[in-house]
Amino acid sequence: MKLTCLNLFFILISLTCFSQQFTLSGTIKDGRGEALPGAGIYVSGYQIATVSDNDGKFNLRLNPGNYDLLIQLIGFTPLNKNVVIADKSININLTLTESVTQLAEVTIKPDPNREHYINMFKDFFIGTTPNSKQCRLLNPNVLMVDYDKDESVLTVKTNQFLIIENKALGYNIKYLLNLFQFEGKSRIIYYEGFPYFEDLNGSARQKKNWEKKRLSAYLGSPQHFFKSLYRKKATEEGFIINKMVMQPNANRPPDSLIKANINRLTKKKLNEEKTIYVGHDDSLTYWLRKKKQPAEIAILSRANILQDTLVKTVNTSIKKINFSDKLFISYTKEKENPMFSNSIGLSIPRPLDMGENQVSTVTLQISPVYFYENGGIYNSRSMLFAGYWAWEKIADSVPMDYIPVSTKSSP
Repeated sequence: MKLTCLNLFFILISLTCFSQQFTLSGTIKDGRGEALPGAGIYVSGYQIATVSDNDGKFNLRLNPGNYDLLIQLIGFTPLNKNVVIADKSININLTLTESVTQLAEVTIKPDPNREHYINMFKDFFIGTTPNSKQCRLLNPNVLMVDYDKDESVLTVKTNQFLIIENKALGYNIKYLLNLFQFEGKSRIIYYEGFPYFEDLNGSARQKKNWEKKRLSAYLGSPQHFFKSLYRKKATEEGFIINKMVMQPNANRPPDSLIKANINRLTKKKLNEEKTIYVGHDDSLTYWLRKKKQPAEIAILSRANILQDTLVKTVNTSIKKINFSDKLFISYTKEKENPMFSNSIGLSIPRPLDMGENQVSTVTLQISPVYFYENGGIYNSRSMLFAGYWAWEKIADSVPMDYIPVSTKSSP
């Protein structure tokens, strides 16, 4: 779920307890000021929604917190609005803009490679896990796709909700995608947007199977980790947090020296032999091998990081973590899926005694990382995931108000 300006959250210092709910009411109108009935109002990341009445009015009961509202009505551009509920009910007025140019926007640049790029997008956005095999993107025509060949960057946007049918977890996901980028050179994937989850209709047997798969998707996920970290129960719920220290590779010469030697020896071979054969045990091959060596090596510290030293409280609704190097997070209560562990370059190397535990690393991009009681993250760009967390994507996501089956009956 995408969240907005941090300054908004500091007005929450005086929040009342989360058990108290307040009314968020409002009116949906068009540009002429006329009421719009039948507009869908969704709370991003949750399973909370309503519809505007004949006068364009709506009401929602919400706990104190920060929410992104999504408003959708056929013929109008979807709107997202950030709302903070502190210690009282609030009323807002929202104006939708007619979407007379939407069709032109998505068909203006025919591209023979469009299908290939959309398949790339689906792999990187929906995922390649077993659950992703039961997902369908129902409206790929609304995607605006651009590929920069020089920079090897795939960019995808949309001004309409993506509709993703997830038959593995039993959800219909409406996702208002702000931005998706895949950087081919660094292999970094970034996306931000606003999801809304609806339950699919199913038999009692299907619903039971969905509950089981939803629990499996939630357990060990970033959402589960940060939710348990907020409650100081990460260790109890199966997470072990270590530090991975990155150090320069003493066996790898500086890039400038490697480049200079490769250029020198390449020119020499071209002058002498007119043809370059790579693979012989000669000086050029030596320097090419040096180039392939990692610039840094990772050293795992087996000393567990204590939650009390990692987590700091900002106010009554938000906490933060800050760290150097990388966090090495092992989830001990589920094993890695064979589809992941057998994929080249995905699994994180680990000591043999960790077995097949789900392992992920977290690199800090923007410090600190702010997070909430429900496991939500303030800024999706603040961290870079590798390992298991990087593999699981939209196909393995559950709503922010998801309650694990095992705790639903708990007081």
